[in-house]
Amino acid sequence: MFQSFINKHQLTESFISEAKINFVPLAEKIIKQSQSKINGPLFVGINGSQGSGKSTLSEFLQDYIQHNSALNVIVLSLDDFYFSQQKRAQLANDVHPLFKTRGVPGTHDTKHIQQIFSQLKQASSTTLPRFNKATDNPHPSETWPKVTQPVDIVLFEGWCWGVLAQNEAQLVAPVNNLEKQFDKDASWRTYVNNALLKDYQPLYAQIDFWVLLKAPSFDSVYQWRLEQEQKLQLNAEGTDRSGIMSEQQVLAFIQYYQRLTEHALVTLPASCDVVFHLNNNRKIETTVSK
Repeated sequence: MFQSFINKHQLTESFISEAKINFVPLAEKIIKQSQSKINGPLFVGINGSQGSGKSTLSEFLQDYIQHNSALNVIVLSLDDFYFSQQKRAQLANDVHPLFKTRGVPGTHDTKHIQQIFSQLKQASSTTLPRFNKATDNPHPSETWPKVTQPVDIVLFEGWCWGVLAQNEAQLVAPVNNLEKQFDKDASWRTYVNNALLKDYQPLYAQIDFWVLLKAPSFDSVYQWRLEQEQKLQLNAEGTDRSGIMSEQQVLAFIQYYQRLTEHALVTLPASCDVVFHLNNNRKIETTVSK
């Protein structure tokens, strides 16, 4: 399965050895956790900054577990729960103009996430949303995949998944030019923070096992995010690419993510079950496991 996986995801051969050393033991640990869970699926949360490889890790875990056990595994991404452009425009009008851009807490449909979680726990037929970043809107709902069999493991990945709200004192000083110029009264970041506390943290409480792909610093994120956008450009040839960003747009875009990415790098390692410490090239330098 290793060779077919790297071919599918356009990865280098070095991924195989890294996966065998780091990801296979994680998959085996998840299998064991799932087999000991009495009711409903095992929910696994995977956090990583933009471009850290959390989507690749999630899909590898899914492939490996389904190849090496009888367990049914699905992958959910926080990105697939982004509001549409129209909904974000309404939020921008009602709350703050910065909400026109997707990304931060408050731009995801958390009620839909809870609905999906409830359906999976009840082993009900479930339709999983899909978001198209090339058009910056959800894919048509009639194309969304359906889950009709009971699920044993849910892998849920997201850049801010698991990040807790900050305290009021932490919100006072802007962290970058975006906040300094466009959020002078801190109303945008305060709304984001309140959304984390009220809408996201109750969802986190339903996660059984946490994994973190820890970037060395926020400085690495720009290059990683730029690589993502270039890959998106290649894969979207011949289709609507209106939502794909230029280098300058990526640089501006990641400022929306900086505050919570930096907060996550400091606070999340202590609360995660497995932490992969990455270097600037996204290679795993050390692994910390509880």
